[in-house]
Amino acid sequence: MSNSLIHHFEKVKQTLPKQVCLVAVSKTKPKEDIETLYNVGQRVFGENRVEELVDKFNSLPKDIEWHMIGHLQSKKVKKIAPFVSLIHSIDSLKLLREVNKEAAKNNRIIDCLLQFHIAQEESKYGFNQQEGIDLLNSEELRELKHIRIKGVMGMATFTSDQDILSREFKKLVEISKLISIIFPEATEISMGMSGDYLLAIQHGSTIVRVGSTIFGSRN
Repeated sequence: MSNSLIHHFEKVKQTLPKQVCLVAVSKTKPKEDIETLYNVGQRVFGENRVEELVDKFNSLPKDIEWHMIGHLQSKKVKKIAPFVSLIHSIDSLKLLREVNKEAAKNNRIIDCLLQFHIAQEESKYGFNQQEGIDLLNSEELRELKHIRIKGVMGMATFTSDQDILSREFKKLVEISKLISIIFPEATEISMGMSGDYLLAIQHGSTIVRVGSTIFGSRN
């Protein structure tokens, strides 16, 4: 298994430009798989459930960068605040306040991405463009000294239609440009997953979240 895992990982790595960060999405996958990739140099892993993220953090090497990529409830922020490297899924001011509060308790500044709703599916979370701009211009955001807005994240529609995906990726890039006028350091664009990450990179993604193409399909 580990040989085929490394083979899939190396294949994905070969398709990525140097400036694109690969988040290996290890949700539901055993720690042994993470260790296999760690041993060939991968350091950035993403999880979408807090409990699984904490469990893996506690038992794996401490120089792993853990990204929280799934929907995050405010009441669970305190569990990941001591160690999380980047939260991709900030979708409300309430959540940002909580991250700021727990980061302060841990004497940290936590990097965050604002999640925007770009997909056709209603079930996906995220700000619309105006909500995001209003938040970034708000006085309240400037008072949150323990968070750092690094950019944007979006989840495209689950489809193989390249035109729909391209439209949604372009939308997120437009939002990113508007945001970087307000926050010049907010340059990261997290978009693209196993089925569409190459298209996302063509449109300007700087962070891709790839799971099944590396680890195989989930149980």
